Amino acid sequence: MVKPVQAGYESGERTMLNALIVDDEAPARSELRFLLEETGRINSISEAANAREAVEKLVRSKEGTDERTDVLFMDISMPKTSGMQLAEALHKLKNPPAVVFVTAYSEYAVEAFSVDAVDYLLKPVETSRLARALDKVEARVKPAPSSHAGVERIPVEKGGRKVLVPIDQIRYIEAKDDYSCIYTEGDRYLSTISLAKLEQKLAPHNFFRVHRGYIVNLDNVESVDTISSGILQLGLKGIEEKKIPVSRRRVVALKRALGL
Repeated sequence: MVKPVQAGYESGERTMLNALIVDDEAPARSELRFLLEETGRINSISEAANAREAVEKLVRSKEGTDERTDVLFMDISMPKTSGMQLAEALHKLKNPPAVVFVTAYSEYAVEAFSVDAVDYLLKPVETSRLARALDKVEARVKPAPSSHAGVERIPVEKGGRKVLVPIDQIRYIEAKDDYSCIYTEGDRYLSTISLAKLEQKLAPHNFFRVHRGYIVNLDNVESVDTISSGILQLGLKGIEEKKIPVSRRRVVALKRALGL
């Protein structure tokens, strides 16, 4: 029996991961399952023999039918849809699972990292390399300690006095002359903080600059409408009277952020 080498391990609490093994060869899946179980760092392991099965399992995971999938350990050479093609498709989603390629071929390494793979393991997998790959996966999926502790509320002006508005109440922000107008569901506030600075502060909280004059809270986007010439407008929860324009150069990034 192969004993795992605990390389790359550090003291402290670890994140237990849910893994999906994607490989068309059953023996390869079984061997990798054994190695992953031996690490003691995996909460659950599911398997798929091809890309189609993998997508079906990921859909169930996203819908909550199955446990969420944190990481795919995926072969590259598979019938019909290759692992590289599947990884490229997943990379376009919002919050995709981490991908670790497990393959017998070294020549795809550069291409693998172009689709944001976390690591690239060669068969037969060495336990020390698997441990380091899990370290990288954990760093990817584990929420980082917030370095924006002072951004949970934004200082604004209302009726001649200073007010602190919780950021989760903000629907959108609009540039107005030298001010930024911050809109909640039922109110409007003025801030002397520029839109550019608000963009930097709020980006980690799922806010997105859709236009040079607008920042929106993506958690509150309710509709995406296409008007003349392919221009997009956003509808927001609780803001019926206002549609937010999206500049052409931000459309692709916005769709990626929304998982469209």
